Order: sequence, then structure tokens, then C-alpha cells
Amino acid sequence: MFLESAKRFPFFCVVCFFNILLTTTAYGDPPEVRVSNFPETQQVKGTVSIDGAAKSVKIQGILLTPSRRDELGELLHAGKLETEGYSSVSLYLQGEIKSTTFLPGAIGIMLIPDEEPILRAFKDVKRIEFPIEAACAIKSGDSEYFSCQLTDQRIGFARYRIFLYDTSNKSADVNAYLYLKK
Repeated sequence: MFLESAKRFPFFCVVCFFNILLTTTAYGDPPEVRVSNFPETQQVKGTVSIDGAAKSVKIQGILLTPSRRDELGELLHAGKLETEGYSSVSLYLQGEIKSTTFLPGAIGIMLIPDEEPILRAFKDVKRIEFPIEAACAIKSGDSEYFSCQLTDQRIGFARYRIFLYDTSNKSADVNAYLYLKK
């Protein structure tokens, strides 16, 4: 069996050699590849990176007293959020009601565009325009601990004001986490 295979080996080598020779002769050299860049008016310059693709903001340890959602003077203003360059935001709200007995309500975080006409409509006629909001529904008999989230909401303005509210009848310790993505 070995002797028979040894006799066929030179024949096999000759067949492989002619196969390679014929393949390169038939097809010639590989074709030239040309890469064309955009026209001069659309040249891509600089570097592409993902540094800073996300940003997080924490608002922790806030004692939130009962308030009405549509009353600007009762809401807790928790600062401004710069969103320039980001495309979406996720809101996470977590905390503890400071009592084991409480009436139903909601504890929420609301982002309102920091634009004068929008804030004027809210202040003058209690009209909330273009909010991004996460609210935890609180029911009697629930645990005093709560959490809720609102993920990947499209950002439409360069800056928002952050407001917190508590429509239950008891105060709550609140923590809010905001994640901006490009």
C-alpha cells in the first residue's frame, strides 16, 4: 500500500504544479485596486474616536417634599443639564418614602427645555411642553422603596432644566441618575 502511494506521489506533484501554472497564466496578475476619496468639498479630515461617548449625572440624597407636578413654584429645581452633542438620555429614579403609610401619588423627575418661551408657558399657564419624564407610581400598601426608569429618550434641545416632584402626601429621599449618549 505504501509502495503504491509512493509511485503516485510524483504524478500528484506534477498535476499540482501545472494547476498553479495554468491558474496564474489564465488569470494574469491581480487587478489594480483604486481608492477614490470624496471630492475636495467633502474631504474627511481629523480623527474619529469614541472618547466621551457617554456622560452621567447623579443627583443624590435629595429630601423631596410633597408638591404638585404642574406648579413650578412647588417643584424642586435640581439644576441644568447641558445636552449639546448628545442624542439621547436615560433617566433612573430611586428612593425611599419617609413613612410606611402614605397616599397614592407619583415621585418623578422631569426635564424641561431651557428655552424662554417654553418656561414662560409653564410659569404663566402651567403648560408643560416637550418634557422628558420618568415617574414612579406609588400606591398605598406598597413598600416605601421605589424605583423607575425611562431609557433612550431623544434629546431635542441643547439644555434642559431638571425638576423633581412628589405628589404623595409624605416626603421622600430621592436619587436620580441621568445618562447621556452620543
